[in-house]
Amino acid sequence: NGDAANPACSGIEGVLDAYHRSLRSVQLYGPTNFAPVVNHVARSAAEVLDGSQYFVLLIITDGVISDMAQTKEAIVNVS
Repeated sequence: NGDAANPACSGIEGVLDAYHRSLRSVQLYGPTNFAPVVNHVARSAAEVLDGSQYFVLLIITDGVISDMAQTKEAIVNVS
């Protein structure tokens, strides 16, 4: 949602709103390393043990992922 201190979105509408806002403000350039982001989101998700929340990680890229092997490994490990 653009707020690093409180990144939660409320429902699908909140996710879509955050996505649309990010389209206006994000510039894509390299290097692009996703593994740290995947692992960060996974740590946040692991803290919610009661199933009351779900997590969506939307990855937008210009097509060049600098740490492809690490990103694949991170996605497999956290899934």
